[in-house]
Amino acid sequence: MIAITGATGQLGRLVIQSLLKTVPAAQIIAAVRSPEKAQDLAALGVQVRKADYTQPDTLDAALQGVNKLLLISSSEVGQRTAQHKAVIDAAKRAQVQLLAYTSVLRADSSLLGLAAEHVETEALLRASGLPVVLLRNGWYTENYTASVPAALAHGAVLGSAGNGRIASAARVDYAEAAAVVLATDGQAGRVYELAGDSAYTLANLAAEIARQSGKNVAYQDLPEADFQATLVQVGLPAGFAALLADSDAAAAKGALFDDGHQLSQLIGRATTPLATTVAAALKG
Repeated sequence: MIAITGATGQLGRLVIQSLLKTVPAAQIIAAVRSPEKAQDLAALGVQVRKADYTQPDTLDAALQGVNKLLLISSSEVGQRTAQHKAVIDAAKRAQVQLLAYTSVLRADSSLLGLAAEHVETEALLRASGLPVVLLRNGWYTENYTASVPAALAHGAVLGSAGNGRIASAARVDYAEAAAVVLATDGQAGRVYELAGDSAYTLANLAAEIARQSGKNVAYQDLPEADFQATLVQVGLPAGFAALLADSDAAAAKGALFDDGHQLSQLIGRATTPLATTVAAALKG
């Protein structure tokens, strides 16, 4: 049995879709906080089990009979380490034979502020004694293309990444990689540094949006504090705005760049080009 936590999230759903190509639905478990949101997965024959990071008894029930577990990192920044520990502890009790964890690119040396909880989780995994494989995911291209409507409205892509090169990939690329790892033997002990095949700057992103839309869009580079303040002004929560600004500032120093091509090697195809993800965003 293969279980995926956070299975109703954007990444989790894509992992399950990819797994279904090679693994019978009855052998896949969608471990979710709100089972009522996973009825579409249940309709495909996937087992849906309640798994709340704050309720250990639900985790024990969810992992019963599980051989392989994909722990998709929590979206609740600041609470991640404790939540992940609850899953790791439950996985130990369930004697899971492989735990795959979605970490962040080069977590152990990353300049990203959000890397801290991943580093803490990786330490917990090492201490657990469980067979572990780390999927150190780079940036999702969708993190940037989500702002395409705003870029078109204002004629600008805002950021503080300078000329930093960003080797992002589409969310589906990372999902497919996770599915490959889960469906393939001999993964324990491996660390994958996953990123897109080609890199771009935010100026390149703005140019691509302009090219495809036919509208004037340019990149406006801001100091980190100014970018953060702008994000707050447009309605983002202060903490999230700080995280995005910090990530851009780290990208300026190379934190989101990688040219190892481990992602495309793992999935057996080229990663999704920037132009493809921009086109999807423009279609809405």
